[in-house]
Amino acid sequence: MSRASQTSPVIETARRAKEAATALAPLPRTARDGALLAIADALTARTDEIVAANAADVEKARAAGTPDAIVDRLTLTPERIAAIASDVRDVVALPDPVGEVVRGSTLPNGLELRQVRVPLGVVGIVYEARPNVTVDAAALCLKSGNAVLLRGSSSAYSSNTALVAVVRDAVASAGLPADAVQLVPGESRDSVKELMRARGLVDVLIPRGGASLIKAVVEESTVPVIETGTGNCHVYVDERADLDMAVDILVNSKAQRPSVCNAAETVLVHEGIAAAFLPRALAALEKAGVTVHGDEAWVEAGEAEGVKVVPAVEEDWETEYLSYDIAAAVVPSLDAAVEHIRRWTSGHTEAIVTADTAAARRFVSLVDSTAVMVNASTRFTDGGQFGFGAEIGISTQKLHARGPMGLPELTSTKYVVTGDGHVRG
Repeated sequence: MSRASQTSPVIETARRAKEAATALAPLPRTARDGALLAIADALTARTDEIVAANAADVEKARAAGTPDAIVDRLTLTPERIAAIASDVRDVVALPDPVGEVVRGSTLPNGLELRQVRVPLGVVGIVYEARPNVTVDAAALCLKSGNAVLLRGSSSAYSSNTALVAVVRDAVASAGLPADAVQLVPGESRDSVKELMRARGLVDVLIPRGGASLIKAVVEESTVPVIETGTGNCHVYVDERADLDMAVDILVNSKAQRPSVCNAAETVLVHEGIAAAFLPRALAALEKAGVTVHGDEAWVEAGEAEGVKVVPAVEEDWETEYLSYDIAAAVVPSLDAAVEHIRRWTSGHTEAIVTADTAAARRFVSLVDSTAVMVNASTRFTDGGQFGFGAEIGISTQKLHARGPMGLPELTSTKYVVTGDGHVRG
């Protein structure tokens, strides 16, 4: 079917986004920042409206028996809306990537060559029950000159509808095309499928959520996808690790906030330090409320220390728990740790704890993930922590963007070549 003959609501929404993106791209920073400030003010002014819409989603979620942690992520309070508005104002203060010269030179023939950042165009975001993502994604896309199509989960439909209405009104009041921010119509999976097939109207899709969502978008989309991956992250405690440091990093990586993608899901310990480290690690993890799914060495250490360790099965090594659980193994060497990581990692973040500079260098050179931490918690893989100010997600693929995606990663580039009547002989 040709694009011209497609008239579904999703396709029409994408067409309007394409037109809005064309109008948005040449606008100066002041125009885009003005729209963001208008959004922040509107969120504050219309808080009651947003909270009322959100209450319907929360009530429906509770009636369906949704776990408390998911309900909490879904919930919007006046305080949380104020924080979202503050985050939008923070985006205003970030450097504008559009028009930045990535590189430039004067060629031997006198042509002036510049590679400059330009918006991607129309960015589709497919995400789960976090209505704050609706505003975060809209703000980052507008700041980088992109139109955005937002497809949140049906569990947050009322909340997202209200938020997008507020954002669109604010964008229009600032003189920008309201269709630069749109909610993808429909609550069924069919609307997601249509979005994934809107190649030529949607320039890139970014899925944010669990493994099944990301897998479906990556495998089924004809639109280019920037894969924000799951986080099967590892902490490797080397033979020459400082024990106090290793315990602190392990507990922080796992338990500081276990439900996020940069939380550690597996700890690997060099056998040369295991006798000293395992008892301390077990005590600290138990105190933090973490259940260890361990190999034979960890089970035996648990029995000796009076700490329950669940015998690990192969499935544990590939599991992104997102809970107070961690897989644990003792390995004979750094290279064995790397081999384990290469087999099971999702490519997100791995950490080594060691006082051996050579070991750290080898680990960094052999581990192929978006971020490698040396004597630091996996929890630092985050756009805010990296000083980017904000992020649209953490990409675990290798094309265009990898790691925390800030504003520059929401742009592409084009070459501008300036001559003086140059012709090629």
